[in-house]
Amino acid sequence: MDFNDSPEEAEFRKKARAFLGQHLKPLGPDETPTSLGEREDNDAIQWAKDWQATKFDNGWAVLTWPTEFGGQAMGRLEASVFAQEEAKFKAPPSIYGIGHGMLGPTIMSHGTDEQRERFVKDMARGQEVWCQLFSEPAAGSDLAALRTSAVKDGDEWVINGQKIWSTGAHFCDWGMIVTRTDPNVAKHDGLTYFIVDMRDPGVECRPIKQINGGSGFNEVFFSNVRVPDSQRLGGVGDGWKVAITTLMNERVSIGAGGGGGRTKDLFRLARECKRGGKPAIEDAGVRSRLADIFITQKGLQYTGYRIQSALSRGGTPGPEGSISKAIGAPHSQQVASFAMELQGAMGAVVEPGLAAEDALWQDTYLGSPGLRIAGGTDEVLKNIIAERVLGLPSEHRADKGIPFRDIPTGS
Repeated sequence: MDFNDSPEEAEFRKKARAFLGQHLKPLGPDETPTSLGEREDNDAIQWAKDWQATKFDNGWAVLTWPTEFGGQAMGRLEASVFAQEEAKFKAPPSIYGIGHGMLGPTIMSHGTDEQRERFVKDMARGQEVWCQLFSEPAAGSDLAALRTSAVKDGDEWVINGQKIWSTGAHFCDWGMIVTRTDPNVAKHDGLTYFIVDMRDPGVECRPIKQINGGSGFNEVFFSNVRVPDSQRLGGVGDGWKVAITTLMNERVSIGAGGGGGRTKDLFRLARECKRGGKPAIEDAGVRSRLADIFITQKGLQYTGYRIQSALSRGGTPGPEGSISKAIGAPHSQQVASFAMELQGAMGAVVEPGLAAEDALWQDTYLGSPGLRIAGGTDEVLKNIIAERVLGLPSEHRADKGIPFRDIPTGS
């Protein structure tokens, strides 16, 4: 593996840095990239929309997308290089990870020409924001067990049901939803995928108050929402196949980041906090913990580089995405936990004006368990690695081949 830029990649990095420098201010040595976090406001969302429009108008938006959809027909490696450089500037928080990373590619793969023309370019320019409507309270990690129904009525479908953990749904314009259209066949076979207008009066978003005080996730209720058949994505009963396309793109989007983390911030905190009257970083136990965290972060970083190296050679990423997610999410939680431990009694203080770094570590710790659920739980990812990488036998499925209506519900 060669982790250095090729001459072409170095030239691209230089151009990206020049563009970013024309429009943004660089981060200071102790500053971190802006995050939407859990307390987003309308000003931050508008800032993100304005910046996306600037990138689009200057040829720097959705670099991997085909040119006819507003992209630059580049590879994921170039997109990764641009993201690395953008993270060095005071850019607005991203609100397009779901739309650009997952849903846009799904429409390109399964949509009609009319759907691509109507939705994809507006998505690229960022003036319409999208959410994913998959998870349900009764389905857990088994997406195919969903119960939200869509019933055909003339040229429309009537949707009723509930989704949950829908990130950003309360400020989104459009959503992609998987519904059950036939309960008389096996659960994977009776699903259909739709594009739904989030401003429809029958759509109700209820932000979920989380333990860290934020409400970035939502539960979304659908009451007789009428969706034209022209907004069906893929064939009737092909919803699982379309959903898999979305999930595959999600895995690459999550896994290709390389682990990231806030290791530099943690080391700075260890220098600032005291233990026994001395900087905590001088304590042997603290240094040992820091070494373990640093090694794990580097492992994640270089696993990300493996993905980039494969992409630069025109290859396809292997299981590294699932591995990065399975290791990276627990690692983020462990880092935040140790940061609170370093602060001593002040680690329990969550008031931004009193705690170190405006309680950012506390907020990260309280929000980090959600990362171990979003994009695939730890258990689901381990099953994927076991079955598809190690070749171990798949888990027994008692409901395999049974019509959905006949599967016991436990009630």
